[in-house]
This record gives sequence, C-alpha cells and structure tokens, in this order.
Amino acid sequence: MIFSSTDYDAIRLSVQVAITATLVSLPVGFGVAYLITFVRFRGKVLLEVLVNLPLTLPPVVVGYLLLLLLGRNGWLGSLLNTAGIRIIFTLKAAVIASAIVGFPLLVRSLRIGMEGIDPQLINASRTLGARWHDTLLTVILPLSAPGLVAGSSLMFARSLGEFGATIIVAGNIPGVTQTIPLAIYEYASSPTSETMALSLCIVSVAISLVVLFLHEVMAKKMARKE
Repeated sequence: MIFSSTDYDAIRLSVQVAITATLVSLPVGFGVAYLITFVRFRGKVLLEVLVNLPLTLPPVVVGYLLLLLLGRNGWLGSLLNTAGIRIIFTLKAAVIASAIVGFPLLVRSLRIGMEGIDPQLINASRTLGARWHDTLLTVILPLSAPGLVAGSSLMFARSLGEFGATIIVAGNIPGVTQTIPLAIYEYASSPTSETMALSLCIVSVAISLVVLFLHEVMAKKMARKE
C-alpha cells in the first residue's frame, strides 16, 4: 500500500478528530449521565430524549442543523463570526459533528455503569459525612470506570467512522477536514481509485481493531480488580 501525503493527512485527521471529540465529550457526558441516574428533576425525560436524538436522526440531518446553527447567518455562527471565530469548514466543525453523533453512545455506557453501582455504597459514603462531590470522586467515578472505558471506546469508533454530519459542516477539504471516510468516498467515486479506497478501508479496520483490543484488555483488568 502506497499512500500519498493526502492519505496520510486523512488518517491523521481521523484519529485527531476522534480523540478530540471523545476527550471533549467525556466530562459533559459524565455530568449528563450523573444527572439522569442520580438526580430527580422535572424534565428528565426531555433530557433523555434530547441526548438520544442523534441516534435516531440521519447524520446528514444533524449536519444540516449544525450548519444552520453555526453558519455565517446562524444564531450562534453570527456571534462567533463577530468574535473572529470560524467554525464551518474547519477541523473544529468535524470535531463538533463527531462529538454530537457519538455523544448518546457515551452517555448510555456511562449510565449502565452508574446504574450498576450498589446504592448502599453511596448511602454509606453519605452516612459517614462525605459531601456529594466527595462521593462523586471517591465512589461513583471509580465504580463507573468500566462504563467510562466502554463509552470512550464506542464514541472513538463512532467518531472515526463519522461521514454524514462531517461532510455537511466541515466539507471534504484534503489536508484540512478530509477524514478517512471522506477520502474513501472520494476514491470510490472514481473507477480508477478502487485500490486506494480499499487501502484506506484496511487502515480504518486496523485502527478499529486496535481500539477494540485495548478496550477488551482494560475491561478484563478492571474485572480482575473487582
């Protein structure tokens, strides 16, 4: 397999977008999962619906809505343009699109981890005088680690393969916003570039296998500690 500099850029950008989207989403996803699992408030059902909405919407719809919001004439986009911040057709847009599409998978995994925590451990912590943030950091966070690892792996993999929303808000600009799926799409559109498309598919599969392998190794280590 002989890759061009554009192909190497696509591989690098894919990994960069997936890692950034996952890291940016982790604290927000943990907070949302905590609210849904442990806090009682009005509108919880609405929050759950909004969190899971990207799973039911076509990625292209998500991308178009982001384009309306972050575009030059969009409500948020106009404010950002005034501040000299450009989002559309940049790598930032690709990260935002990947984060939104993969966010429900992260929250769902974190919720499963939190719901598996024995309530007696939390009650014991509070009985001993621990404040809510102490309980969060010393009980809930460590016991949610398996869900955190699973959610991060799923979100990374989902971000790595994101196509529909990304091409709408970030475009398909080689060396700037072109990720592996976008490069494969471009190669697949040309009958003379099938070999390059297949080569990038193999790279994508290899990266996914590495992520899944690391996830299984970490999950087994955590299971042994328990």
